[in-house]
Parts: sequence; structure tokens; C-alpha cells
Amino acid sequence: MSLENWMSWEGGVDLVALTKEGLEMPNVIVHVARMVHTPVGSAPSGILFWQPDVSAPPQVFGFVSTDAAVGAYFGKHIFAGTPFENAPVIIADIRICTSAEQASAYVAVPGFVFESTLTGFAETTLINREPLPTAPFRQQGLEAAASKASLKVNGADVELIIPPVGMTGGPCAVLAACGIYAR
Repeated sequence: MSLENWMSWEGGVDLVALTKEGLEMPNVIVHVARMVHTPVGSAPSGILFWQPDVSAPPQVFGFVSTDAAVGAYFGKHIFAGTPFENAPVIIADIRICTSAEQASAYVAVPGFVFESTLTGFAETTLINREPLPTAPFRQQGLEAAASKASLKVNGADVELIIPPVGMTGGPCAVLAACGIYAR
């Protein structure tokens, strides 16, 4: 298999959650890394999705990055064929803190500040996932699933329900120490 499109990262703090029982799809995604590398450059980057009222459009949806060119790379090259393919790029302030006990992400975009915290990590494991319809890229990396996650949006605590498996086939609350997506 020839791989033409890739991204790698270190210091990933990933949270995918629901704010209410019975939702068919997650309405919270805070999926960011301290540094993401692409063929067009490197920058703190990720994805945000915030739709507190699922009957209304998302309040925040897009690739976030400190560098517009890096943010623009993800849709067409990594997430082609998914609902994220044409997501906009939002310039963001992204700060990641990780330790053996806790991982946190601070992401500020116009009008919103997201603060996620993960704790209670399982052992770090090596992952190697095949492409899925919702994640059409190979995934490799080191992950430690979190047993607890919290989120604040603009300083207010958000109640979360963490599904057991996310759209990429792995845990929904995870410290992704390093990894690569390639297709």
C-alpha cells in the first residue's frame, strides 16, 4: 500500500463524549495535541466539535490549529470521505499539559474556551488500527485510556457520558502520547 497522506503527533489529549443519554452521536469532541506534524508544517492542532443543543447547528466545528496551513491539511488529506472533510479551520490557542497522573488541554477559539482533563490512566498500549468508514486511515501509536474525564466550556462544568469506543475505534478519553494517521 502506498501512503501519500499522513500526520503524526505527540502529546494528544482526546475526548469524545455525549452530554445526554440517548444521543446517537457524540456532541462533544476536544481532540488536540501539543504538536502535530504534517507535510506542510508542524503546529499544535486538532478537532473541536461542540453542539450542546443537538437540534441546533454546532456552536463550534472545525480543525483547530495555531497555523492555518497545518489546519487546512487535515480535511482533504486525512479526513476525506468523512463529515470532517470540509470542516473549516479555526485559529486557536492550544495548550497541553501531560504527566503520568493527568492530561489536560486548553483550547481557546473566538467566543469559547474549552478545558478538558483526563485522569485514571490504564497502562499505555501500542495500537495499530485498520481504516474504518468513520476513520479512513491507518492508526498507529501509544495510548493510555482514561477512566475519568472532565470538561469546562467558558468556565462552566459540562456533564459528560463517555462511550466505550469512539469513531476511530479506540477509547473516547485517552492520552495519545504519540502516533500517526496515514492513508
